[in-house]
Amino acid sequence: MPSQLITKSKYLNGLQCPKLLWIEVNQPERIPAPDINTQYTFDQGHLAGQLAQSLFPRGISIPNDNFMENVKQTRQLLSMRIPLFEAGILSNNIYSRIDILNPVNEDEWDIIEVKSSTSIKDVHIDDVAFQKFCCDQLGLNIRKCFLMYINNQYIKHGQINPEGLFTTQDISGEVEETKTGIYNRIEDMLEIISASLCPEVSIGKHCKEPYECSLRECWEGLPEHNVFTLYYGGKKAYDMHANGILAISDIPESYKLNGKQQIQHSCVVTGQPYVDSEAIGQFLSSLQYPLCFFDFETISPAIPLFDGTRPYQNVPFQYSLHVVEKEGAIPLHYSFLADSPDDPRPTLLTELRETLPDSGSVVVYNQGFEEGILKELALAFPEYDGWIASMCNRFIDLLTPFRQFYYYHPLQEGSASLKSVLPALTGKGYEGMAIANGMTASITFQQVTYSEASPETREKV
Repeated sequence: MPSQLITKSKYLNGLQCPKLLWIEVNQPERIPAPDINTQYTFDQGHLAGQLAQSLFPRGISIPNDNFMENVKQTRQLLSMRIPLFEAGILSNNIYSRIDILNPVNEDEWDIIEVKSSTSIKDVHIDDVAFQKFCCDQLGLNIRKCFLMYINNQYIKHGQINPEGLFTTQDISGEVEETKTGIYNRIEDMLEIISASLCPEVSIGKHCKEPYECSLRECWEGLPEHNVFTLYYGGKKAYDMHANGILAISDIPESYKLNGKQQIQHSCVVTGQPYVDSEAIGQFLSSLQYPLCFFDFETISPAIPLFDGTRPYQNVPFQYSLHVVEKEGAIPLHYSFLADSPDDPRPTLLTELRETLPDSGSVVVYNQGFEEGILKELALAFPEYDGWIASMCNRFIDLLTPFRQFYYYHPLQEGSASLKSVLPALTGKGYEGMAIANGMTASITFQQVTYSEASPETREKV
């Protein structure tokens, strides 16, 4: 592969941050390997791409593990005028692979980019604009550009129907508009990657848009309780950082903080938690025994696995229920974990109705999540509709006293999430656990249940 080469991924990285681009080319070892969440997103995109290819039965998939072989085979196959998958387009010092290059008319082609997202984003237009520029430079006559993305209203019945799963939209106009100035942008990027020194780029919104940057080193010099941990700091935090204000304790009065931010600021300065005893007392008085502490874990694949489900729908595969029958009683624990690749929902509902008491508060953390899953279950299994409605009516959201700042500890660092609140209150967290968050649980369970995994691996998970 030529050393001074701008690929599609490098171009998109260069649009986001020139520092990221330079490091990717010159010191790639500084970029961490994709974490399990990022790799899962890549895998879901790959599955979507394979399904999209089935809509073009005459198509040929070009291997992409060898750069020059990919380019060579692409040039040989272009004359056959059949759909090409992963066609490699190289012109001078720019290169892009195209998901689907589809022949139309006598000498024209359509670019079809496949995404596992459920909507069109600006970065998708930039993506396709670069592809079309590569084709233009090579002399390919591109008629139109399309984005094929997931239709989140598609409901699975039997085998996946790719025509229903995907929405295809003509983005040719947006691509042409975005392509304006692309030559100069590429020239600038070539100059950046050939420089001997890495460009200095300050922290900003680009660190998280359009994707969260994997290069976390830029944030390592910030102090504890830095302005980016300010509760809903947003633009205010970036503005403070740009003006040299790094720590919450150093925020001057000229920055108008809202009530919750003022509480956080005071806690950071004093090192003491804030407690609104009256508000907490009122919250606790709403609890009724038996107390039922409840939590779901779910999977949400892009390609639905079960009849009656949609792309990215949260499907529960596990629940945990602790019941405290009266004040001071030892909690009784009940749980469910799916043990087969079948739809887990029918068995989960049966067991939950058997184990959940008919009265008392159902305590959850972030009520909207559990409530949303239960309402989906009521639609799918209407025989449970009344029971689910009564369960939801008993919900008490334990997130409330922390989100409303009835209690705030400086160790929460502006967050009311359970992963921040738990260690702040108890000194115990999730560090050291093999599966330490809901997303990892979801992905790992999905991997060992709905794809190939040895019995030993599955048992371990």
